[in-house]
Amino acid sequence: MNKERKLSSILWNIALPGFAQVLQKRYIIGFVLVFMEIIINIFSRFNEAIRYSFLGQIDKAISVTNYQFLMFYPCLYMFALWDAFYEADQGETPYAFLPFVFGAYFITVGLIFAERIKIFGVLLGPVWLPILSLIPGLFVGLVIRKVILTFSKSKSKRR
Repeated sequence: MNKERKLSSILWNIALPGFAQVLQKRYIIGFVLVFMEIIINIFSRFNEAIRYSFLGQIDKAISVTNYQFLMFYPCLYMFALWDAFYEADQGETPYAFLPFVFGAYFITVGLIFAERIKIFGVLLGPVWLPILSLIPGLFVGLVIRKVILTFSKSKSKRR
């Protein structure tokens, strides 16, 4: 049941940051996250960038995006995911925050370089490059978590 709660929390927050918190009856943080998501989304013009990206019009996606606002989005988004996961997990998973934190870092870097980096000659823009950047971010966070857990386990065995 706990795994289902964790997955449900993650998936609802992928749909809209704050949904899982509202479902967990944590209304204040839930509505604050939903409100912040909407504000950042409107002022960054992120929905337009998403629409143009899905249509393959990356240059338009780049031109409509307000990067000053969109730079807040990765941290808000990944924090909302972590917070919902943590609440559903009840803090049982040590260092569970690391993949979320490194995911946010890598998405932010992907967003910074979204106008310049081409993969196989294709400019991915402010939607696809940050999404792809999440993968190595999660991987790095999981590896660091594994190293810390292995190190702390071996250290406790020596005592």
